[in-house]
Amino acid sequence: MQDATGGPIPLEPGLRLLRAPNPAPMTFTGTNTYILGEGRVAVIDPGPALPAHLDAILAALAPGETVSHIFVTHSHLDHSPLARPLSEATGAPVLAFGGAFAGRSARMEELARQGTFGGGEGIDLDFSPDEALVDGAIVSGEGWSLQAVHTPGHLGNHLCFAWGDRIFSGDHVMGWASSLVSPPDGDMGAYMESLARLAALGASRLHPGHGDPVEDPADRIAFLTNHRRERESQILAALEAGAADADALARRIYTDTPAALMGAATRNVLAHLLDLEDRNQISRNGTPGPGTIYRRM
Repeated sequence: MQDATGGPIPLEPGLRLLRAPNPAPMTFTGTNTYILGEGRVAVIDPGPALPAHLDAILAALAPGETVSHIFVTHSHLDHSPLARPLSEATGAPVLAFGGAFAGRSARMEELARQGTFGGGEGIDLDFSPDEALVDGAIVSGEGWSLQAVHTPGHLGNHLCFAWGDRIFSGDHVMGWASSLVSPPDGDMGAYMESLARLAALGASRLHPGHGDPVEDPADRIAFLTNHRRERESQILAALEAGAADADALARRIYTDTPAALMGAATRNVLAHLLDLEDRNQISRNGTPGPGTIYRRM
Protein backbone atom coordinates (compact mmCIF):
# COMPACT_ATOMS: atom_id res chain seq x y z
CA MET A 1 0.00 0.00 0.00
CA GLN A 2 1.65 3.22 -1.15
CA ASP A 3 0.57 6.58 -2.52
CA ALA A 4 2.75 7.39 -5.51
CA THR A 5 2.42 11.11 -4.80
CA GLY A 6 3.60 10.80 -1.21
CA GLY A 7 0.27 12.16 -0.04
CA PRO A 8 -2.11 10.75 2.58
CA ILE A 9 -3.61 7.31 2.03
CA PRO A 10 -7.24 6.91 3.19
CA LEU A 11 -7.47 3.68 5.17
CA GLU A 12 -11.04 3.84 6.44
CA PRO A 13 -13.51 6.57 7.40
CA GLY A 14 -11.77 8.99 9.72
CA LEU A 15 -8.26 7.59 9.24
CA ARG A 16 -5.44 8.63 6.92
CA LEU A 17 -1.90 7.31 6.62
CA LEU A 18 1.32 9.09 5.70
CA ARG A 19 4.53 7.11 5.22
CA ALA A 20 7.72 8.79 6.34
CA PRO A 21 10.52 8.70 3.74
CA ASN A 22 12.78 6.51 5.88
CA PRO A 23 12.70 3.02 4.31
CA ALA A 24 15.39 0.69 5.66
CA PRO A 25 15.86 -2.95 6.72
CA MET A 26 14.49 -2.18 10.19
CA THR A 27 11.72 0.23 9.08
CA PHE A 28 10.47 -1.59 5.95
CA THR A 29 8.74 0.97 3.69
CA GLY A 30 9.00 3.72 6.31
CA THR A 31 7.33 4.79 9.54
CA ASN A 32 3.55 5.00 9.47
CA THR A 33 2.15 8.32 10.64
CA TYR A 34 -1.61 8.25 11.19
CA ILE A 35 -4.04 11.17 11.07
CA LEU A 36 -7.18 10.31 13.03
CA GLY A 37 -10.45 12.18 12.73
CA GLU A 38 -11.58 15.21 10.79
CA GLY A 39 -11.59 18.86 11.75
CA ARG A 40 -9.56 18.73 14.96
CA VAL A 41 -7.42 15.64 14.38
CA ALA A 42 -4.98 13.47 16.28
CA VAL A 43 -1.60 12.47 14.87
CA ILE A 44 -0.17 9.11 15.93
CA ASP A 45 3.61 8.58 15.60
CA PRO A 46 4.85 11.73 13.83
CA GLY A 47 8.01 9.84 12.92
CA PRO A 48 11.69 10.66 12.44
CA ALA A 49 13.25 14.13 12.50
CA LEU A 50 12.79 14.83 8.80
CA PRO A 51 11.62 18.35 7.92
CA ALA A 52 10.07 17.06 4.70
CA HIS A 53 7.85 14.70 6.70
CA LEU A 54 6.75 17.52 9.00
CA ASP A 55 5.80 19.50 5.91
CA ALA A 56 3.91 16.47 4.54
CA ILE A 57 1.90 16.08 7.76
CA LEU A 58 0.89 19.72 7.76
CA ALA A 59 0.09 19.60 4.04
CA ALA A 60 -2.11 16.52 4.57
CA LEU A 61 -4.51 18.53 6.73
CA ALA A 62 -7.65 19.65 4.96
CA PRO A 63 -8.41 23.40 4.80
CA GLY A 64 -9.36 24.55 8.27
CA GLU A 65 -8.16 21.35 9.99
CA THR A 66 -6.01 21.57 13.11
CA VAL A 67 -4.09 19.08 15.23
CA SER A 68 -5.45 18.71 18.77
CA HIS A 69 -3.33 15.80 20.07
CA ILE A 70 -0.04 14.08 19.18
CA PHE A 71 0.31 10.46 20.34
CA VAL A 72 3.57 8.49 20.37
CA THR A 73 3.64 4.70 20.67
CA HIS A 74 7.29 4.61 21.82
CA SER A 75 10.48 6.62 21.79
CA HIS A 76 12.55 5.09 19.02
CA LEU A 77 14.18 7.51 16.59
CA ASP A 78 11.90 6.46 13.76
CA HIS A 79 8.72 7.25 15.74
CA SER A 80 9.08 10.10 18.23
CA PRO A 81 11.58 12.87 17.28
CA LEU A 82 9.15 14.78 15.07
CA ALA A 83 6.62 15.01 17.92
CA ARG A 84 8.16 18.16 19.41
CA PRO A 85 8.51 20.08 16.11
CA LEU A 86 4.92 19.12 15.22
CA SER A 87 3.78 20.30 18.65
CA GLU A 88 5.58 23.62 18.17
CA ALA A 89 4.00 24.04 14.74
CA THR A 90 0.46 23.23 15.87
CA GLY A 91 0.26 23.90 19.62
CA ALA A 92 -0.94 20.33 20.24
CA PRO A 93 0.36 18.44 23.30
CA VAL A 94 2.46 15.28 23.02
CA LEU A 95 1.04 12.24 24.83
CA ALA A 96 2.93 9.00 25.54
CA PHE A 97 3.69 6.58 28.35
CA GLY A 98 6.83 8.44 29.38
CA GLY A 99 10.43 9.22 28.51
CA ALA A 100 13.04 6.98 26.96
CA PHE A 101 13.48 4.68 29.98
CA ALA A 102 9.95 4.69 31.38
CA GLY A 103 8.33 1.31 31.88
CA ARG A 104 11.49 -0.73 32.36
CA SER A 105 11.25 -3.65 34.76
CA ALA A 106 13.45 -3.74 37.86
CA ARG A 107 15.49 -6.49 36.21
CA MET A 108 16.18 -4.37 33.12
CA GLU A 109 16.97 -1.33 35.25
CA GLU A 110 19.58 -3.40 37.08
CA LEU A 111 21.14 -4.52 33.79
CA ALA A 112 21.18 -0.93 32.51
CA ARG A 113 22.98 0.26 35.65
CA GLN A 114 25.77 -2.23 35.00
CA GLY A 115 26.68 -0.18 31.95
CA THR A 116 28.17 -3.12 30.06
CA PHE A 117 25.07 -4.62 28.54
CA GLY A 118 24.79 -2.59 25.35
CA GLY A 119 21.39 -1.82 23.88
CA GLY A 120 20.18 1.65 23.12
CA GLU A 121 19.54 1.00 19.43
CA GLY A 122 17.84 4.05 18.04
CA ILE A 123 16.54 5.42 21.34
CA ASP A 124 15.27 9.01 21.31
CA LEU A 125 16.98 10.05 24.53
CA ASP A 126 15.53 13.58 24.39
CA PHE A 127 11.93 12.46 24.19
CA SER A 128 9.63 13.72 26.92
CA PRO A 129 5.84 13.90 26.53
CA ASP A 130 3.72 16.78 27.74
CA GLU A 131 1.31 14.27 29.26
CA ALA A 132 2.18 10.80 30.51
CA LEU A 133 -0.56 8.26 29.84
CA VAL A 134 -1.15 5.47 32.33
CA ASP A 135 -2.34 2.08 31.18
CA GLY A 136 -6.06 2.28 30.42
CA ALA A 137 -6.17 6.06 30.03
CA ILE A 138 -8.84 7.26 27.61
CA VAL A 139 -8.32 10.40 25.55
CA SER A 140 -11.12 11.75 23.40
CA GLY A 141 -11.19 14.36 20.69
CA GLU A 142 -13.52 15.57 17.97
CA GLY A 143 -15.23 12.39 16.76
CA TRP A 144 -12.63 9.95 18.09
CA SER A 145 -11.52 8.26 21.30
CA LEU A 146 -8.34 6.28 22.07
CA GLN A 147 -7.50 4.04 25.01
CA ALA A 148 -3.84 3.58 25.98
CA VAL A 149 -2.71 -0.04 26.37
CA HIS A 150 0.74 -0.43 27.93
CA THR A 151 2.57 -3.12 25.94
CA PRO A 152 6.22 -3.22 27.08
CA GLY A 153 8.59 -5.63 25.40
CA HIS A 154 9.93 -3.97 22.26
CA LEU A 155 10.53 -0.96 24.52
CA GLY A 156 9.50 -0.34 28.12
CA ASN A 157 7.42 2.73 27.25
CA HIS A 158 5.59 1.13 24.33
CA LEU A 159 1.88 1.86 24.07
CA CYS A 160 -0.75 0.53 21.74
CA PHE A 161 -3.87 2.63 21.23
CA ALA A 162 -7.31 1.05 20.97
CA TRP A 163 -9.74 2.86 18.67
CA GLY A 164 -12.96 0.94 19.07
CA ASP A 165 -12.17 -2.55 17.81
CA ARG A 166 -9.13 -1.28 15.90
CA ILE A 167 -5.72 -1.00 17.52
CA PHE A 168 -2.71 1.11 16.58
CA SER A 169 -0.07 -1.48 17.43
CA GLY A 170 3.17 0.45 16.91
CA ASP A 171 6.12 -1.92 16.65
CA HIS A 172 4.60 -4.50 18.97
CA VAL A 173 2.75 -6.38 16.22
CA MET A 174 3.44 -5.82 12.52
CA GLY A 175 2.51 -7.86 9.50
CA TRP A 176 5.85 -7.81 7.68
CA ALA A 177 8.28 -8.84 10.45
CA SER A 178 8.66 -9.64 14.12
CA SER A 179 9.82 -6.97 16.58
CA LEU A 180 13.35 -6.39 17.79
CA VAL A 181 13.65 -7.11 21.51
CA SER A 182 17.02 -5.80 22.70
CA PRO A 183 17.70 -5.68 26.45
CA PRO A 184 17.83 -3.69 28.62
CA ASP A 185 15.50 -1.51 26.54
CA GLY A 186 13.57 -4.57 25.35
CA ASP A 187 12.31 -7.36 27.59
CA MET A 188 11.31 -10.75 26.16
CA GLY A 189 9.22 -11.81 29.17
CA ALA A 190 7.27 -8.55 29.01
CA TYR A 191 6.97 -8.86 25.22
CA MET A 192 5.32 -12.27 25.49
CA GLU A 193 2.94 -11.05 28.20
CA SER A 194 2.02 -8.06 26.05
CA LEU A 195 1.32 -10.31 23.06
CA ALA A 196 -1.11 -12.30 25.20
CA ARG A 197 -2.75 -9.12 26.43
CA LEU A 198 -3.16 -7.78 22.90
CA ALA A 199 -4.66 -11.09 21.77
CA ALA A 200 -7.23 -10.91 24.57
CA LEU A 201 -8.49 -7.55 23.29
CA GLY A 202 -9.88 -9.24 20.18
CA ALA A 203 -9.14 -6.46 17.69
CA SER A 204 -10.64 -6.68 14.21
CA ARG A 205 -7.70 -4.84 12.59
CA LEU A 206 -4.27 -3.60 13.59
CA HIS A 207 -2.68 -0.45 12.24
CA PRO A 208 1.07 -1.03 12.83
CA GLY A 209 4.06 1.29 12.96
CA HIS A 210 5.40 -0.07 9.67
CA GLY A 211 3.78 -1.89 6.77
CA ASP A 212 0.16 -2.45 5.83
CA PRO A 213 -2.81 -3.01 8.16
CA VAL A 214 -3.03 -6.45 9.77
CA GLU A 215 -6.42 -7.82 8.80
CA ASP A 216 -6.21 -11.03 10.86
CA PRO A 217 -4.90 -9.90 14.28
CA ALA A 218 -5.64 -13.18 16.10
CA ASP A 219 -3.75 -15.25 13.52
CA ARG A 220 -0.84 -12.83 13.38
CA ILE A 221 -0.45 -12.62 17.16
CA ALA A 222 -0.62 -16.42 17.39
CA PHE A 223 2.04 -16.70 14.68
CA LEU A 224 4.36 -14.28 16.49
CA THR A 225 3.84 -16.09 19.79
CA ASN A 226 4.62 -19.45 18.21
CA HIS A 227 7.62 -17.98 16.41
CA ARG A 228 9.13 -16.83 19.69
CA ARG A 229 8.46 -20.18 21.36
CA GLU A 230 10.09 -21.97 18.42
CA ARG A 231 13.11 -19.68 18.67
CA GLU A 232 13.30 -20.44 22.37
CA SER A 233 13.26 -24.17 21.60
CA GLN A 234 16.05 -23.68 19.06
CA ILE A 235 18.17 -21.91 21.67
CA LEU A 236 17.62 -24.67 24.20
CA ALA A 237 18.47 -27.32 21.61
CA ALA A 238 21.64 -25.47 20.64
CA LEU A 239 22.69 -25.30 24.29
CA GLU A 240 22.28 -29.07 24.51
CA ALA A 241 25.26 -29.24 22.14
CA GLY A 242 27.36 -27.11 24.48
CA ALA A 243 27.50 -23.85 26.41
CA ALA A 244 27.66 -20.70 24.31
CA ASP A 245 27.13 -16.96 24.32
CA ALA A 246 24.43 -15.03 22.44
CA ASP A 247 26.58 -14.36 19.37
CA ALA A 248 27.54 -18.01 18.89
CA LEU A 249 23.94 -19.11 19.37
CA ALA A 250 22.68 -16.56 16.85
CA ARG A 251 25.15 -17.80 14.24
CA ARG A 252 24.00 -21.39 14.82
CA ILE A 253 20.30 -20.54 14.62
CA TYR A 254 19.93 -17.63 12.17
CA THR A 255 21.60 -19.42 9.27
CA ASP A 256 19.72 -17.56 6.50
CA THR A 257 19.83 -14.07 8.02
CA PRO A 258 21.64 -11.33 6.04
CA ALA A 259 24.83 -10.08 7.66
CA ALA A 260 23.32 -6.62 8.11
CA LEU A 261 20.66 -8.06 10.43
CA MET A 262 22.84 -10.40 12.49
CA GLY A 263 23.36 -7.78 15.18
CA ALA A 264 19.61 -7.56 15.73
CA ALA A 265 19.36 -11.36 15.70
CA THR A 266 22.02 -11.60 18.42
CA ARG A 267 20.15 -9.08 20.58
CA ASN A 268 16.94 -11.10 20.19
CA VAL A 269 18.81 -14.25 21.29
CA LEU A 270 20.17 -12.37 24.30
CA ALA A 271 16.63 -11.33 25.24
CA HIS A 272 15.53 -14.97 25.06
CA LEU A 273 18.49 -16.04 27.21
CA LEU A 274 17.57 -13.58 29.96
CA ASP A 275 13.96 -14.75 29.88
CA LEU A 276 14.98 -18.43 29.98
CA GLU A 277 17.26 -17.72 32.92
CA ASP A 278 14.45 -15.94 34.75
CA ARG A 279 12.34 -19.08 34.22
CA ASN A 280 15.14 -21.30 35.60
CA GLN A 281 15.70 -23.22 32.36
CA ILE A 282 19.33 -22.17 31.85
CA SER A 283 22.23 -20.88 33.95
CA ARG A 284 25.22 -18.62 33.24
CA ASN A 285 28.81 -17.99 34.19
CA GLY A 286 29.42 -14.58 35.76
CA THR A 287 27.56 -11.32 35.26
CA PRO A 288 24.91 -11.29 32.53
CA GLY A 289 25.96 -9.55 29.33
CA PRO A 290 26.45 -10.01 25.59
CA GLY A 291 29.50 -12.24 26.06
CA THR A 292 28.15 -14.30 28.94
CA ILE A 293 28.29 -18.08 28.53
CA TYR A 294 24.97 -19.85 29.11
CA ARG A 295 24.28 -23.56 29.57
CA ARG A 296 21.32 -25.89 30.08
CA MET A 297 20.43 -26.67 33.67
